Amino acid sequence: MSAYPVSAAARDRFVVDRRPPRQTRDAWHAQGVLTEDERMEDGSIARLATVFLTGRECPWRCLMCDLWQYTTTGDTPPGAIPTQIADARAALVDVECVKLYNAGSFFDPRAVPEGDYEDIAHCLAGLRRVIVESHPSLVGARTNHFLEALGTQKNAEKRAPALEVAMGLETVHSGALERLNKKMTVEEFAVAAGRLQSLGVALRVFLLVSPPFVPPAEQDHWLLRSIDVACDAGASAIALIPTRPGNGALDAVAAEGGFRPPTLADLERSLDLALAGVPGKGARIFADLWDLQRLARCRHCFDARRERLRRTNLDQKQQPMVCCSHCSSPPAS
Repeated sequence: MSAYPVSAAARDRFVVDRRPPRQTRDAWHAQGVLTEDERMEDGSIARLATVFLTGRECPWRCLMCDLWQYTTTGDTPPGAIPTQIADARAALVDVECVKLYNAGSFFDPRAVPEGDYEDIAHCLAGLRRVIVESHPSLVGARTNHFLEALGTQKNAEKRAPALEVAMGLETVHSGALERLNKKMTVEEFAVAAGRLQSLGVALRVFLLVSPPFVPPAEQDHWLLRSIDVACDAGASAIALIPTRPGNGALDAVAAEGGFRPPTLADLERSLDLALAGVPGKGARIFADLWDLQRLARCRHCFDARRERLRRTNLDQKQQPMVCCSHCSSPPAS
């Protein structure tokens, strides 16, 4: 009954049918703001805020996604996104860069109305960089429109922020990528990356740690292959995202043996492997630390291990492993 389907349409139903109840979300209020430091391409450390925007749900039904629960079922009203961003900026101090993550694609006009681009750009004037996320298939004319809107904000007092677009490559394991239901190939990702490069827009790539349908013994190999593809596509930053269960569909796949949730040790190993594999390729590698406690199995060493990952993100160098007598971390070699 719960066997994972073959066709894309059946997979859509599989994912939606297994969702837990959705809360009602207010399109005029952001879900929250997270502030952190990030290493930039020039080696400087910038203060960065992530604004989790509220808007229409993504039209794709990716197997691993749980972000739909922070979205609305109807189209995002005109004016709602600029209002959320303006409210967030009013509360931010000494922030140089902003990520606008809307649990979908920024260039989906039903999620972020194109008529709001100029008002959004006005809210972002004076920043060093703005980062938005998008499905590769939506990188195109609206990307250019938003880039132009950002450029019009430059004046004697305020600079126009540089634009960076984050895209989920997830994994280059072709069988796994197809079954994730992203409706995207590695080749299509590369085409979108080329479009960004032609516009002078920076590329950030999301890769999954422990993606479904990749055998455990092959996870490290396919992660490194994925990093190579991301770097070849011109990525200036690569974020390693732990694949988190809890959305219903992924739990069903796990019950059938197609997915093993990652541990904190998996994320630590993946970050260290990635950093060792990218010298000379120009990309920064970051471990995603959001909701990291979900991966923890030992309360005694979690804080120290989280700090180690944070420090590694900033320094882009492997740090000494945290030793813990309670959980035998790191494990004996």
